Amino acid sequence: MANIIKLQTVEGQPIEIVDEIIGSGGMKDVYFSPDKSYVVGFFREEQDAQTKDRLLMITGRYRQSLFENAGGDYWKNLFCWPSAVVEFNGRIGVVAPTYQRHFFFEFGSRNDDFLGIKGREKEGKWFASANNQNRFLDPRERGDWRKYLKICILIARAVKRMHAAGLAHSDLSYKNVLVDPTDGRACIIDIDGLVVPGKYPPDVVGTPDFIAPEVVMTCHLGKEDPKRKLPSIATDRHALAVLIYMYLFYRHPLRGDKVHDADPQIDETLSMGEKALFVEHPSDTSNRIRAKNIKPSELPWKDTAKIPYTVSGPYLTPLFDRAFMQGLHKPSERPTADEWENALVKTVDLIQPCQNPNCSQAWYVFDNTTAPRCPFCETPYRGSLPVLNLYSARREGQFTPDNHRLMVYTNQSLFPWHVNRNIFPNERLAPELRKRVGYFVWHNEAWWLVNENLPELTEISGETKHPIPIGMAAPLMDGGTLLFSPQEGGRLAVIQMVEGH
Repeated sequence: MANIIKLQTVEGQPIEIVDEIIGSGGMKDVYFSPDKSYVVGFFREEQDAQTKDRLLMITGRYRQSLFENAGGDYWKNLFCWPSAVVEFNGRIGVVAPTYQRHFFFEFGSRNDDFLGIKGREKEGKWFASANNQNRFLDPRERGDWRKYLKICILIARAVKRMHAAGLAHSDLSYKNVLVDPTDGRACIIDIDGLVVPGKYPPDVVGTPDFIAPEVVMTCHLGKEDPKRKLPSIATDRHALAVLIYMYLFYRHPLRGDKVHDADPQIDETLSMGEKALFVEHPSDTSNRIRAKNIKPSELPWKDTAKIPYTVSGPYLTPLFDRAFMQGLHKPSERPTADEWENALVKTVDLIQPCQNPNCSQAWYVFDNTTAPRCPFCETPYRGSLPVLNLYSARREGQFTPDNHRLMVYTNQSLFPWHVNRNIFPNERLAPELRKRVGYFVWHNEAWWLVNENLPELTEISGETKHPIPIGMAAPLMDGGTLLFSPQEGGRLAVIQMVEGH
């Protein structure tokens, strides 16, 4: 049995580790505590005073500002944030909580776990490619499209919080994000490499696939060269866009079939750097993924004609345009994490359950056509489909469009953030505002909104107003209008009925 080593953190707190390496990364060896509630990762190489100072700031001031203010508990699920620094035998280590249970594979890989991943952590790379998904993962581990939207919301929200504190992750990638598609969860790890712009430079340039083009183009220059571009908030924004694209489409946005040089290393540098080009660029098609080069295990996802990025809907499509066209070589044009979060939340309101019970993705974004169909399995929608176009009052009695729609399906919920534009479903949302206030149901060949907690719900027909008391239901009819709330920011919904096939 391995020995237990008793240590003290730099702050003087006692900790213990089991003298047995449980894992090794690129820079550290990792040890469990005896009860496995935390781990300690020791840097293999000697670290300078600046690194120690940075780690003390990350485990001290920055950690306190995140977790010890109002709403701090929310972030404990989204970050595996180191809690202390320790020194032992001339090596510096960081103490961090153990990953939560749902971030470990329960079923492993296909065919009796031939890859031996059962019990290992759910590193995001397993879920970010069609080949990995189709060939290796047990279907019970894979999740569906709604779960990946939820994962993307959480990642964007976590990155937004880091950036708001002036911090850059510097190595945001599928290696440093754990995901659980079975329940739509995510956690950012490897926080000890955080960059404080202007104070603490990055340790690494990033992980291939996620390094911003300007960093790739200048990585041959010395760190002190003013032309060298190092990881920053702007490069995090590129990595975030790549992550979101890969989790929604299981392919890389820049890895097409264009060859720039016969030397593979030079070609890689050009295709990810100076010559980087979106594989779905509408006018420059030279980097398209050609059908003849797509493996069967990568279908249908790598076929961009079959599943183009535009199936993500009207809120995400313009952000992908900015990230991989306007902002690809102009960092200032890249969408912020806040913009991604907003667009993802609004996209969740546009999704519709697929009527094919065997559809692998189960959900898709309504495409604003009169004949909606699932882009993943091509099953057409059958029946009447209510769409609620939301308007809100900027001034009393004057309602203007919010560019926000809510799709209806059986048991779809209506929440306070649908009722009032001044409420947004984020980490600051009060518990009482997280509860639904109504739900939709198909009953007696008609669609209804059941009022659970909308004291001022009113059906409007011309000049006539019909209050819908709590406990009663309002019918959804084409061209009908429902007033959810007359308060400031309160919304009304204009109903549009789409008839499926």
